Amino acid sequence: MELGNLRPAQGAVKTRKRIGRGTGSGHGGTSTRGHKGDKSRSGSRRKRGFEGGQTPMQRRLPKRGFKNINRLDFIPLNLGRLEELVQKTGLNTFDVQALLDAGIAKRTDKIKVLGHGSLTAKVNLTVHAISATAKAAIEALGGSVQIV
Repeated sequence: MELGNLRPAQGAVKTRKRIGRGTGSGHGGTSTRGHKGDKSRSGSRRKRGFEGGQTPMQRRLPKRGFKNINRLDFIPLNLGRLEELVQKTGLNTFDVQALLDAGIAKRTDKIKVLGHGSLTAKVNLTVHAISATAKAAIEALGGSVQIV
């Protein structure tokens, strides 16, 4: 046995079907696609969600609610988290840029301070929104709040 004599086992390799190579091949003409219809056309593809002509699921289900395009989403910042920031950084004045640098929010986010947790340090804040309880807690310690 030599490298030049090597052959695959008998029946292991099958010749592929060559479609669209004339009528003599047995696969000419319509090239095994049948006559007419969408699947006989080039570039045909089933639409996502197509259910064979049955009314698709997204059309059978009722529409509920709506998306308010004017909705404002706030990133919550609790007083407990603010206390941690004061301990960690040693700062007592926080504006939006300082909170962005601390990794609280992204540049496009709006920040709202909420009253959960406790605060022991005097803090001066400049944020987009604040709850009444958080504002009362900060001002009780002698701090100040400004809304952007």
